[in-house]
Amino acid sequence: MEAGVDRVFGVPGDYSLALLDYLTGQPDMAWTGCANELNAGYAADGYARMRGIGALCTTFGVGELSAINAVAGSFAEHVPVVHIVGSPPLGTQAAARIVHHSLGDGVFTHFAEMHEKITCAQAALTAATACAEIDRVLSTVRTRRLPGYLLIPADVAVAPALPPATPLPAPAEYADPESVAGFTAAARRLLATAPSVSDIAVLSGLLTHRCGAAADLTALLAAGPLPHATTLWGKSLVDETDPGFTGIYAGAASADAARRTVEGATVLILSGVEFTDLTSGFFSQQIIRPQTIEIGASAVSVGVALYSQVPLRTALRVLTSLVTELSIEHGGPARNPSPATGTAEAPPSSQLCQQALWDRVARFLRPGDIVLADLGTSFFGAATHRLPRDVTFIGQPLWAAIGYTLPALLGACLACPDRRGILLIGDGAAQMTGQELSTILQAGLSPVVIVVDNDGYTIERAIHGAEQPYNDIAHWDWTAAPALFGSGRVGVARRVTTAGELDEALDLADRLGDLALIQAVVPRMDVPPLLESIAQAASAANAPRVGALSGCQAGGHAAETPAVLGRSQPAGRPTLAASATLTRRSDPWSPWRGKQPAARSGPATLLPRGGRSGSLGG
Repeated sequence: MEAGVDRVFGVPGDYSLALLDYLTGQPDMAWTGCANELNAGYAADGYARMRGIGALCTTFGVGELSAINAVAGSFAEHVPVVHIVGSPPLGTQAAARIVHHSLGDGVFTHFAEMHEKITCAQAALTAATACAEIDRVLSTVRTRRLPGYLLIPADVAVAPALPPATPLPAPAEYADPESVAGFTAAARRLLATAPSVSDIAVLSGLLTHRCGAAADLTALLAAGPLPHATTLWGKSLVDETDPGFTGIYAGAASADAARRTVEGATVLILSGVEFTDLTSGFFSQQIIRPQTIEIGASAVSVGVALYSQVPLRTALRVLTSLVTELSIEHGGPARNPSPATGTAEAPPSSQLCQQALWDRVARFLRPGDIVLADLGTSFFGAATHRLPRDVTFIGQPLWAAIGYTLPALLGACLACPDRRGILLIGDGAAQMTGQELSTILQAGLSPVVIVVDNDGYTIERAIHGAEQPYNDIAHWDWTAAPALFGSGRVGVARRVTTAGELDEALDLADRLGDLALIQAVVPRMDVPPLLESIAQAASAANAPRVGALSGCQAGGHAAETPAVLGRSQPAGRPTLAASATLTRRSDPWSPWRGKQPAARSGPATLLPRGGRSGSLGG
């Protein structure tokens, strides 16, 4: 509760029952039981993206391993979820007894060890250490913005304990004055090379949100006429109705306006950007390092010079001050960004297609909505449409577990019950976790659920095996789901096949306000343009290459320089994807990847420190 959590998601088990008695006995703590542990983990993740931290409780072995996929996704996407596991009593463990939910070898550390790689802090509690260890794990989770793991034996859960004497320490950020001064001077010099403020562009990404710096980014964008874009991972981070917003940047798969903004800027500011395969057109970004200011969670670079211990929020505030100075000094008219391009309106009688679906869904949204888009045609179809102000867009493009968003909808809506939830999910993904609709109904929530019925795994068909049976699924009648789950509290349950039928269903959902379930039927091979580009790149990346499997050149491996999205990397043009400094494993907050660039000599050039003792929606 002190950390900001007012409910726990999970599934009970005999090793956790006594613990749950205490939890449900707290007046300010609620329990949300889910259909299975995987869904509970996804729900806790959705809750944490809206609240800043979430909690999941499962039983030992079978329960925690069912949830481990969700915890790994939270780790990959920087979402702080605390996984609480009820385990056999300490005496049982000490005697190495063969008990249920174990592997039958008398060893009780296997599953905790599995969590070490996907959590930033772990603790196996005893009565003597419980209070201090719980505080340590919670503090680390809040500071590092990654999941944590608490193993609580059944007897420890009921042992007497003194409450902590002091509150949890607030997350603290340290800014090294020398590094900040060096960064400020270097950034001022680089920014001064731009002919006008409108020749400075900003690309923002996920870590800006996870570091709690969205307001600081907004202040930077307000300091001058800066054209700006976001990555797919950072969608809804900025006001997409702003005239300076030029769209989503995804490397060679980007629309022209966003691509010109990012690749054509005299100076480019990268705020919390991590390029992944699915968010960069398979690493096809064209960004020149000497012209770039790149801000990570705790380290920044100006060109090739690196500065450690400069938190992201501090760096944005420095840049806001510098851009304000430039705007006062020579100002200049803002670039005239290209307006969002539209398509011809599909007539009501026309067969529903991907374009008409997402055009109409975009018009249906209103300020304050929470939109969850499952990876596939839903995510890539909705992502290119501009959102109203104050809409939160949630996806999972790195971990990319299909079905994630349906239980995450439950968590997000319970975290912010005054906001409307909108779920966009494919039929194959929805079959993965569809049973959690029953929990959504039981909780009295009223989201709008749009199931895109394209007869199987269209995202996989677009990559490989368009006609293969492994991309087929059984057909479900989603309009019958409310009856299956025993609920009459549904305003709309319709199957739509034309643009006009979709209009009618959305209008009814807007007027009635109860849960709406719309099964939108589209052609099986109709693919949004962005997904088509990404799928082609994925197909090329996954295809066997000459020499890669059958042999190597004499004296070494066969050289490979594959083209991505029809564009090979031009010789002599460095990109950030190929010139990074630290791997994610050595420093989860480093913005750099791969090979370390040359560092400038002098005391102000400090490299990000490695080491991970621990490490936030979008």
